[in-house]
Amino acid sequence: MTTTDPTVPDWAAIALPDTWPDKLNLKYPHDLLRCAAHAFGFNNKPVQLPAGVPGAEHLPKYILQEFHNLPNGNYSHRFTRGYITGFNRVMLGEISKSHSQIAQQLAEKPNVKNGSVLDVGCGGGGLAGALQKAGVVDVWGLDPSPYLLKHAAHDWPDIHFLQGVAENTGFSDARFDAITACFLLHEIPPRYIAQCLDEWARILKPGGLLAFCEPSPVQLQQNFLALWRNYGWRGMYFHALACFIHEPFLAAWHKQDIPTLLQQHGFELIQHELGMPMRHVLARKC
Repeated sequence: MTTTDPTVPDWAAIALPDTWPDKLNLKYPHDLLRCAAHAFGFNNKPVQLPAGVPGAEHLPKYILQEFHNLPNGNYSHRFTRGYITGFNRVMLGEISKSHSQIAQQLAEKPNVKNGSVLDVGCGGGGLAGALQKAGVVDVWGLDPSPYLLKHAAHDWPDIHFLQGVAENTGFSDARFDAITACFLLHEIPPRYIAQCLDEWARILKPGGLLAFCEPSPVQLQQNFLALWRNYGWRGMYFHALACFIHEPFLAAWHKQDIPTLLQQHGFELIQHELGMPMRHVLARKC
């Protein structure tokens, strides 16, 4: 059994090929309309990967989708940089608030703050960066998209960023004191969620913590009147947003019984905060 960590690539030195959105000239109506059709959800298609994308042969098909109506998904130079900050703005700052909440919650645990945390589905490194700013000593980020990882490594040079998938991290048993994830599990098919949780239980130390946030089902379960009465214009906004953006596995995720799901895969639920528009969960490896 290996006890060494995977090698961290020098993302700054890796030249990533342009994908089709990078080749668009948005001054031309045809290219602009093509981009807009994807961005507004009229033409969602599987992600197209050119030759030379690192790790392409290891990516499962479910990942290669245009989540959140992002043209070519998380695989382009042009749109991944804008997505890193743009999605938080679309979410009215709720993503950065959740990053801070999770980071502060974990940093209050001395063994976690002085230990190692893996942020799975790290994207542009926002949550990993929040963990580092909160004082966590050893922070790692894992994501399947080399385009997002290249940006993350540029923005957070002292964090270890690796390419990989949630259900097969490549780390040794009992490697981490905590695992985090933000807006990840609802983008994974149910059978892969089970694999993810088994994998996370494997690489967590005994008593290790799992902290994640996901979209709240409240914004889709309540009707317009209830959303307006309980949350005002924000309730209406997040309902419309949830209906608009491409989330192929969201309905299946909202059907999950979180306490039972965690228990089935070796976790004890500590906290389940069902707010709007976010759901926060904290669990401990049994």
